[in-house]
Amino acid sequence: MLAPKKAKYRKWQTGRRRGARLDTPETRGITVAFGSFGLKAMTQARVTSNQLEAARRALSRAGGKSAKIWIRVFPDRPFTQKAAEVGMGSGKGDVAGYVADVRPGRVIFEIDGAPEKMAREALRKAGTKLPLTAKVVARE
Repeated sequence: MLAPKKAKYRKWQTGRRRGARLDTPETRGITVAFGSFGLKAMTQARVTSNQLEAARRALSRAGGKSAKIWIRVFPDRPFTQKAAEVGMGSGKGDVAGYVADVRPGRVIFEIDGAPEKMAREALRKAGTKLPLTAKVVARE
């Protein structure tokens, strides 16, 4: 799974999941820059490192041996979780994993070196592993 090697702060504050900032379209990473085809997010979500790894595996298996894959997001935001059956209070839980904040318009994966039909199908399969709606886009 993807995780930062070290972090300035071990635990982040939660923030707001629904807000004007999250629903505004992304301004960086919105074009296909490395490959021929990309998977672009249409909705906002917090994608965990496990979900990214599952999508990456689906993409690499469906893309074939000659396909080169780029991951354009990185899960650097820690999320905490308290143990099962622990009462309220007594502080924040331990870090359970890392997520990437993905806003609408962000290109998540890119692929090159595969035929168009195969690349589109591979990206579609990878998109089903993610908790957001995504569309396959071609390089402009």
